[in-house]
Amino acid sequence: MVEASKPAATPLRAKWFNGRHSRARDVLIVLEPGPRGPALHLHVVDLAHAASRRFEYDEVEWPPQWSAGRAPERIAVALRDHGSVEIDQPQAWQQALAAAGARPGLAQRMQTRWPVLLGVLLVAVAGLLAFYRWGTPWAAAQLSRHVPLEWELSLSQQAMAQVDQAWLKPSQLPPERQQALRTQFTELLARLEPSLKRYPAYAPRYELHFRRGMGPNAFALPGGTLVMTDELVEAAAKQGLGDDALLGVLAHEIGHVEHRHGTRLIVEQGVLNVGLGLALGDVSSLVSMTSTVLTGLAYRRQHESESDCFALALMASAQRPTAPMADLLLGMSQAREGRPPAAQGEPAQQRSTLGDWLSTHPATPQRAEMLKAGAGASSCPR
Repeated sequence: MVEASKPAATPLRAKWFNGRHSRARDVLIVLEPGPRGPALHLHVVDLAHAASRRFEYDEVEWPPQWSAGRAPERIAVALRDHGSVEIDQPQAWQQALAAAGARPGLAQRMQTRWPVLLGVLLVAVAGLLAFYRWGTPWAAAQLSRHVPLEWELSLSQQAMAQVDQAWLKPSQLPPERQQALRTQFTELLARLEPSLKRYPAYAPRYELHFRRGMGPNAFALPGGTLVMTDELVEAAAKQGLGDDALLGVLAHEIGHVEHRHGTRLIVEQGVLNVGLGLALGDVSSLVSMTSTVLTGLAYRRQHESESDCFALALMASAQRPTAPMADLLLGMSQAREGRPPAAQGEPAQQRSTLGDWLSTHPATPQRAEMLKAGAGASSCPR
C-alpha cells in the first residue's frame, strides 16, 4: 500500500528588501520542516533568471507569534545579512509556520495563552516560597559556619555601643547581686556539653552585662555578649521566683549564641535579598521590605523555638528546673496585656492572642507549656 504524500506547502507572496537595491523584489516564500526548526525557502519571481535561496532556521530572525485576536497587519522577517521580507498575510504565515513544525517557546506561549502565563506564575510563586521556607535558612546555616568569630565580636561591640547610646542606661543592681548572677551564669556554661553545640568548632567568648532602661528583657549578640536588664531581675523578684527563672532566660540566650542566630539572621537577610533580586529583577525597595518582614517573623520564631529547646536541655544538664522560667514569661506577658493570671487548669491555647501570633516569639502560653514539660518536650527534636 502506497502512503499518501503530504501536500506541498502553499507559497506566500512577499516583498524582499535585500539591502543592495532600492526597489523591493516580489518573492514567493515556502516554509519547510528543517532539522532544528522551520526553514525559509525564498524564490524571486520578478527576474528573468529567477533565483532562489534556502535559509535554515538559525539564519532567520523569526518574529514572535501572536494571539488570534491580535494579528498584525504585516509581518517583517529579518534575514540577517540578506535584508528582510515583508508579508501581508499574517494568518497564512502563522499557519505555514505550524505546518512546518514550528513550536512557540515558553515566553511566546506566556504572551499568547493565559493558562500558560498563570501556570508559570504559580510555579514561580511556589519556587519563591520554597526558597524562602527551606532554601534560605539552609543556606544561612551553612554559610554561618564560615563566619569568623572576630567578625561577630567586632559587630557586637559596635551594636552594643549603639544600644547603650540609644536605649540603655547603667545598671543599678547592687554589685554583689550582679556577681552572684554572673557566678551562676559561669556554672551554667560549665554544663554546656559538646552534644548541645550546633557548631562543634565554634567557641564564643561569653560575657554577661547588666543594663537598665529597656524593660524586662534579655538579649544575646553574636559572639557571646549577653545583656540582662535590671527590670527582668526585678520582675522575677516581684513574682517571688528564684534565680532559676533568670538562669532559664540566660540558657535561652546562650542557645541563640550557640546556634549563631544573630549571624544567621544577617546572612538570611543577604541570601533573601540576593534570591529575590535575581528572581524579580531590579526591585531593591520591594526586596528590602519583603525580606525584612519575612525574616523578622518566621525565621525568628524558628530561632526562638530552637533556643527554648536548647534551654530545656542545658537546664536539665545543670539539674535546674525550667518551670520558673515559664512562670516568669507568663507573668510578664499577662502584665503587658493587663489581664489577670490564667485560672487554674485553664488551657493555655485559649489564652493566646493575635499579638502572640504577630510576635517574633512563639505564643507565650505554648512556650510556657513546653518549658514546664521539661527536657522531654515533644516539640523539641530528639
